[in-house]
This record gives sequence, structure tokens and C-alpha cells, in this order.
Amino acid sequence: MNRLIPLGVFLLLGALLWAGLYLNPREVPSPLVGRAAPAFEAPALHDPQSTVSHEALKGRVSLVNVWASWCVACLQEHPLLVRLARTDTVPLVGLNYKDTRPKALAWLRRNGNAYSVSAFDPEGRVGLDWGVYGVPETFVVDADGVIRHKHIGPIDERSLQETLLPLIEKLKAEQASG
Repeated sequence: MNRLIPLGVFLLLGALLWAGLYLNPREVPSPLVGRAAPAFEAPALHDPQSTVSHEALKGRVSLVNVWASWCVACLQEHPLLVRLARTDTVPLVGLNYKDTRPKALAWLRRNGNAYSVSAFDPEGRVGLDWGVYGVPETFVVDADGVIRHKHIGPIDERSLQETLLPLIEKLKAEQASG
């Protein structure tokens, strides 16, 4: 009987690992969805004398994009964010995560600045409060400052067109009607 216990544990672990192969790593549930965005105050990336806070997210639907100059996937999604910023559909608030100011500023000069403002989070404390697993991550925040969606990984054309833009338009319509 005692020999069957290790076999049972092994079979159970094997079944869990097998099931894990079919999970989508981009669908990590966030406990913050449906809750107020975490309060924060961080220096602005472009002007260390000024600050960016959660108050910047209230009063309008916005996207918060967590990015870094060292992030290859951030570079992959960035042209799409620059294009989105040019449409004035939604303000993009950047959270520069675990980076250095000179490298981040040089990266934006080289690749274009899609952000209406970027907070500078060199230690990753704000990102930790937001439940950031890695970069890039993007949050849709409604006009009341409530997180409505979390996108893990780079935004691509499909996720923008099928998920993010419809949600943004829905939230903007709700804000306009009530």
C-alpha cells in the first residue's frame, strides 16, 4: 500500500503538467480587473521634478502600458502604440519599468513617443502594486479609475481590433451616457 502513494502522487503531478500544456500563458487572471487602479505616485520620465499619479487615470478611459527599453517585445508592439496614439482614440499612459532614465528617453527618441505621459518606475514598485509579471503589459482603465482589462504580452493588430478597441469604445459610450 505504501508503494502506491508515490505512484499516485507521480500520476497526479503528471496529469497536472499535461493539462498545463493546453493553457494560454497570456490568460493569467488578474485580481485587479474590476477594482480601482492601485494608487501610485512616481516621477515623470521626461521631467523628474514632476510626478505622475493614479489621478491621471480618472475622468477618461485610458490605456496604461508597462514598457522598458530593454524589452524586445515592447519594441515589437511599439509601432502599433504610436499609430494608436496618432488617432487620439485613447490616451496612453506609460509606466517605464525597471529601466534607467537615459536608456528609456533614448529609446523613445529612437522609436517615437506614444505616451501622453510616462511614469518612471526604476525599482518596479509601482509595477509590483499593479501585479505586473513582466513587460509589456497593458491595462484598460475606465473613467472612474477602475481596471477593466489586462493584456499580457505585446499588443498585436488582432488583440487591438478584437479586444482592446471594442472595450475602449464601450467604456467611452458608458461614460458619455452616464
